[in-house]
Amino acid sequence: MLTEINFDGIIGPTHNYAGLSRGNIASASNAGDVSQPRAAALQGIEKMRHNLALGLPQGYFMPLDRPDAAWLETLATTLDEVEPHLRAQAWSASSMWAANAATVSPAPDSDDGRCHLTIANLVTMPHRSHEWPGTLAQLRLAFADPAFAVHGPVPAPFGDEGAANHMRLCAGHGAPGVEIFVYGIGGGRFPARQHLDASKAIARRHRLDPARTLFLRQSDMAIQGGAFHNDVVAVANERVLFTHETAFENREEAHAAIRAIFPEVEIVEVPASAVSLPEAIRSYLFNAQLVSLPEGDGMGLVLPTEARETPSVWTWLEAHVAGNGPIRRLLPVDVRQSMANGGGPACLRLRVVADPATVDPRFLADEAKLDRIAAVVAAHWPEAIAPGDLASAALVRDVRRARAALLDAMDFGELV
Repeated sequence: MLTEINFDGIIGPTHNYAGLSRGNIASASNAGDVSQPRAAALQGIEKMRHNLALGLPQGYFMPLDRPDAAWLETLATTLDEVEPHLRAQAWSASSMWAANAATVSPAPDSDDGRCHLTIANLVTMPHRSHEWPGTLAQLRLAFADPAFAVHGPVPAPFGDEGAANHMRLCAGHGAPGVEIFVYGIGGGRFPARQHLDASKAIARRHRLDPARTLFLRQSDMAIQGGAFHNDVVAVANERVLFTHETAFENREEAHAAIRAIFPEVEIVEVPASAVSLPEAIRSYLFNAQLVSLPEGDGMGLVLPTEARETPSVWTWLEAHVAGNGPIRRLLPVDVRQSMANGGGPACLRLRVVADPATVDPRFLADEAKLDRIAAVVAAHWPEAIAPGDLASAALVRDVRRARAALLDAMDFGELV
């Protein structure tokens, strides 16, 4: 039976605040701060427990091998000799944000009846551009069943940042859907990361029906305001599109196109007069998991605690719930360490509609597995990393041993 599974990236032992993500305001604002990798990973594990307790299927991906010495070799340098800015890029734990791992089209949407995944190339940001080989290796393990088709990346220079710029509307997760690809156009102080040509290539690869596929332009205002991915200003689930007023360029045309292709849609729009774009970005109101709750309990919004602490955001949300809107429950989670590096609850997960029986069970979470992961994190993850620590050979040994301990505990010998 097809169901939506959220696969969260386990936050790796090299989690640090280097401020590498241009256009990501939280990342830039906290550059140089001392990070807490152990607390970060445990917060992510608690989010997964929270979603399991709601009755939602949950999976995970392992951290990648960092610092990436092999990538530095391609730049003719080593960890001992590398310049500081390249060292930070080699250390990045950004694969934790699994929403950027791939774009996923469920089987009901493709003309061959398979679930298609295209790995994101992430070429716009150097620190992320070397993620895809390690992520691809995991996807090919997790989704090795013939029910899936796992594709390599769209070639450079066509930037693709995965599911963070992709939405799906449907009557139910297992029903045929409408897929919406959101792209940006370059210019301004911050780059547009998702290219239209990349999105069109993915739609062709995934064998989508052109009559049920949309390509919408993200607004320049959103990008230059710090919405580096569309999921910072919009999220969809089944029949509902939850969006900020400023999410799309040519807003009226975008809404009309969505309604034309999927008349059942309910567009829940937050006006800028109620929640400003800076407030939406700072609170990550839309970088939330909009989920269908079991037992017919409607939809819930798994959102960061920062949303509750932003008065305009929480006032709007409470009024929406009181007004009998489609979002029936507000479910704050603490992911402050991820938030400080620029990623909320939605950044941490990749949505895959599939039969859980077709997924490698090592990637599927239950309480016992999360206990095992948490024990490894508590024993091996560094408590803190300051910027100057990235030059420490001892820390390099420690973080590699930490990851190896997790892979061993979870039986992922292929990923060593």
